[in-house]
Amino acid sequence: MFNLWVDLSLSILEAQQVIWLRGMRIASGGKAAEREAKLMVSEKIEAAGRSITMLAMGAPADKFVSYYGGKIRSNRKRLLRSPA
Repeated sequence: MFNLWVDLSLSILEAQQVIWLRGMRIASGGKAAEREAKLMVSEKIEAAGRSITMLAMGAPADKFVSYYGGKIRSNRKRLLRSPA
């Protein structure tokens, strides 16, 4: 249970960074901003579908945190390394 709260807390902090990085990318305009906006929307739709499936199958909370944490981390890494 302790690890769940630690993972969740870290994911929240990383999510804030992803929000900021995405905001900067979109605010810069151009093709990169358009791609980022489309990617963000498609990821939200995919995550919603995945969440519904996980809930329907009775997945425990740590599976949700693990799934979303992985998505958040991969977005953070991508946004930090690509120049726009």
